[in-house]
Amino acid sequence: MKLLSKSLIIGVSLAALVACSSNKETTSKEHEGHEAAAHVEKDLQEKTTSLEVLPKFLTNQREEIRMIYQIAAANADLLQWMPCYCGCGESVGHQSNKNCFIKEINKDGSVVWDDHGTRCGVCLNIALESAKLKKDGLADKDIRTYIDGKYKSGFAKPTPTPMPL
Repeated sequence: MKLLSKSLIIGVSLAALVACSSNKETTSKEHEGHEAAAHVEKDLQEKTTSLEVLPKFLTNQREEIRMIYQIAAANADLLQWMPCYCGCGESVGHQSNKNCFIKEINKDGSVVWDDHGTRCGVCLNIALESAKLKKDGLADKDIRTYIDGKYKSGFAKPTPTPMPL
């Protein structure tokens, strides 16, 4: 998958470039106005017709972020088993790393996207690392063990994600 290889190269520095923002005061200073502060408390969501149609909120995002959203879409079945360690489980009710990008995939194939991943390096890195490990042939349980081991110290409480079947 060419997209994954390119994203891995440019995605390595995402943790330094993008950080989760859950601090109202910092957000308000960076983006004046009431909407910016409220936005942090509730993620922006947008519905599209399928996983192949990315949400409009990605239009002005960096190419790396758009590519990781594509990778998350292609690996949604995997990411449902990967916890996120940015604190989004407690702050916005996410159940897994998948929810940082995709709130839900409906029976008709339409997708409700979530913009949380656009501003969180932890979310982006977990999705990218998980997809790379899957591409390298690791089983979902082994990927989960790796993610839990890497992020268990120095990060927020993980989302309440069940173990892979």
